[in-house]
Amino acid sequence: MTFQLGLLRLTDSAPLIIAKELDFFAGEKIEVSLSVEPSWANMADKLGYGLLDGGVMLPPLALAVGMGLRGAPERLIVPSSVSLNGNAVTLAAPWADDLPLDRTGATSIDAARRFGTLFRRRAKKPTLAVVHTLSTHNLLLRYWLTAGGIDPDREVEFVVVPPAETVTAMREGRIDGFCAGAPWGEVAARLGLGRTVATSHAIWNYCPEKVFTIRRDLAQRRPGELQAMLRALLRAALFCDAPENAEHCAAILSREEYLGLPRDIILTSLPGTTLRRPSTSHANSDVSVFFANAATFPWRSHALWFLRQMRRWGHLDDTTDSRAAVGIYRPDLYAEAANALGLPVPSSDMKTEGERDHPWLLPAVPSPIPMGPDRFCDGTRFDPK
Repeated sequence: MTFQLGLLRLTDSAPLIIAKELDFFAGEKIEVSLSVEPSWANMADKLGYGLLDGGVMLPPLALAVGMGLRGAPERLIVPSSVSLNGNAVTLAAPWADDLPLDRTGATSIDAARRFGTLFRRRAKKPTLAVVHTLSTHNLLLRYWLTAGGIDPDREVEFVVVPPAETVTAMREGRIDGFCAGAPWGEVAARLGLGRTVATSHAIWNYCPEKVFTIRRDLAQRRPGELQAMLRALLRAALFCDAPENAEHCAAILSREEYLGLPRDIILTSLPGTTLRRPSTSHANSDVSVFFANAATFPWRSHALWFLRQMRRWGHLDDTTDSRAAVGIYRPDLYAEAANALGLPVPSSDMKTEGERDHPWLLPAVPSPIPMGPDRFCDGTRFDPK
């Protein structure tokens, strides 16, 4: 039986694409067919109707599908994560030209404050696009706006636009900005439509972005094949994270059947891009992380953060069973695959976020994992306990 896995035209779909094209799946003796979907709604619907077995997914949407917020609950599990970082807040030129540049992440709140000052002065409520209501993009964009003193519910108009359509929507003047995954911020900038004013890494250092989701019944019926798939994805993540492989990855992702974009645009969001970019240039894409910083581990504390933000913005009520929702994250399945490859596995499935502004070592077996800062732009701290 062939596994049908879905993805969107985004840089952080790279591990699935690379695992397919470089025969990591074939090497594990499993057959995989990739389906490039036009939107996250399409992806969720196909998972719900059993037209897809799994794929690269938005964590809040995976949680919502599992809780039945989009109809009858579809039993999904998240046995691994796919990427960290990768999103960008891109504003149209009439707004972005008056905002401070964000090269280091230090000015992300300044940009939000200045944006609020601008649209209040112009007496114009801005229209901002997110790729799905239940997306990391929506939650991070709202977090950034709030940190800058903007009330997202009262002062901003939100619309949903699939990632690959955001640039067209900006060109046609239907939106004033968007938060989407790479490389669409870079595409908008190269067309002179606008530029990035904050990256997801600036909003939350090494924030979780995509997860790998699969139908639970399939995982239960074919546990050996699921483990083979996870091993293939871990090998692909290691390959995608190596800067020396960036050119090769970009060439594959640029194919028409995948992203269908020039490879030099895709390169701006792949690991190692900072080594190729002049120090004076402005980044219009955030760089995805595929393995370093425990990027592939399905942190249950990340699930709790998303649930907290979903409740904050009215997507959940107080009757939600957070413990049951977090249960779709399966670090035990991840650990089995990682152990088979001799890769380190974190000693706990939860960690506090926002308390470090420096590199640190994460306790793991058989060896600690080097980690980067995990701070939020507003200096808050999230303790999952």
